[in-house]
Amino acid sequence: MTAISPTILALDFDGVICNGLIEYFQVAWRTYCKFWPCANQSQTEDLANKFYRLRPVIETGWEMPVLIKALLEGFEEEKILQQWSDISQKILRHEDFVAQEIASMLDKQRDEWIATDKNGWLSLHKFYPGVVERIKSIYNTQIALYIVTTKEGRFVKELLDQAGFDLPQEAIFGKEEKRPKYEILRELKQESNDLTVSLWFIEDRIKTLQKVKQQTDLEDVELFLADWGYNTAIEREAAQKDIRIQLISLTQFTQDFDKWQN
Repeated sequence: MTAISPTILALDFDGVICNGLIEYFQVAWRTYCKFWPCANQSQTEDLANKFYRLRPVIETGWEMPVLIKALLEGFEEEKILQQWSDISQKILRHEDFVAQEIASMLDKQRDEWIATDKNGWLSLHKFYPGVVERIKSIYNTQIALYIVTTKEGRFVKELLDQAGFDLPQEAIFGKEEKRPKYEILRELKQESNDLTVSLWFIEDRIKTLQKVKQQTDLEDVELFLADWGYNTAIEREAAQKDIRIQLISLTQFTQDFDKWQN
């Protein structure tokens, strides 16, 4: 790395700032029950634990209830890890559902949950130790801080407010943007009007980082894979072998920027 600190820091939310695994499973279950009969099924601890382990395969929200469907149909974890795209699309075709239909229902379940039991919903999210304090300290410097996530921006804002961090809504780029993260990073870089801009991006999905790598105009963006997030040992190993991607630990993240380099 050449820059000792970023001028722009972009962070993913789920798996980097916040651990929402419990809420994920609960809202996924509620949504699952809207599409498939669940009267004779239950949210067993075993099912939840499998869901938590397989969270790295999920790219967008509609896949979560579909993952529950796959598990209840008996798909093996290893097969899901290796063939999730094919499995999820096969389930959609077989059930004659479209992804947007499931995504809309998932958001509806969240909205109703927040409206009727906001404190209960908030309580299922756990911020990773030291992360909120760290991003607050970064925000109070000259560094421009943004959140770039596939989670609805309003949900991110709600959770950050609960944590005592009043990040402006315009600094949050959520699912409503409906465009790849690399496009948002490109926009942040272009809008800076600074030829010496140093943009750092932290994400817990290596596939997202690899897509950024493919953009020739973003070759100077520093990429970090959060090893505490929703990724697998194989993905972390791949990051360690990638000269472009830095594997960063939670301990490193909560320290000064010079500690982020391995």
